[in-house]
Amino acid sequence: MEADDVRHAAQWLAAELRARPADDYDYDAHAHGLGWTCWATAEHVLDDLLAYALQLAGRARGDYLPVDAADGGETVVRSRRSAGTVGLAANLEAMAELLAAQVQVGDATDRAYHPWGESDPGGFAAMGVCEIVVHGWDVLTALDDEVADLPEDLCAGVLARLFPGSPHDLGSAQEVLLWQTGRRDIAGLGRLESWRWDATVR
Repeated sequence: MEADDVRHAAQWLAAELRARPADDYDYDAHAHGLGWTCWATAEHVLDDLLAYALQLAGRARGDYLPVDAADGGETVVRSRRSAGTVGLAANLEAMAELLAAQVQVGDATDRAYHPWGESDPGGFAAMGVCEIVVHGWDVLTALDDEVADLPEDLCAGVLARLFPGSPHDLGSAQEVLLWQTGRRDIAGLGRLESWRWDATVR
């Protein structure tokens, strides 16, 4: 996948968040199927986008760069609650742009560490998009109490890059991606109890 895919994904989710102001929606409720709140899930996406950008910028091999949260917790990036979803959406677009920029300037031969496979700029773009759309689905589905619709082109791109061999004939790209990430069953196949993508270069 490419830099513009990361931007497209962030713009999609940012628009969805802006349409759901924190005053009108319960961001302290659990995201769908997760132990995190909707707000914490969105912050997790910010964190991953920054981490992927740093991995590419540092050409980090063998492990993540040694960056720790100031409070000693797992989340480096916090979005100021008083700024509401407008601030959350702005932070999402900014973090996505950091990743997109690194993908754009990177060379196809560049490599950086991810625990699910050392990857190239295109792989990190796909991982960033996956984090945005899948966790976006978790958040929006919880906030609206109904299944959210995802951009089909982005779902298809993630499947092609990170989930080779996906059963594309069993549903839409969204349905298959949600099955691959353990969020639903599909066409008689049970829900996956564990899953991982393949970030290795192909």
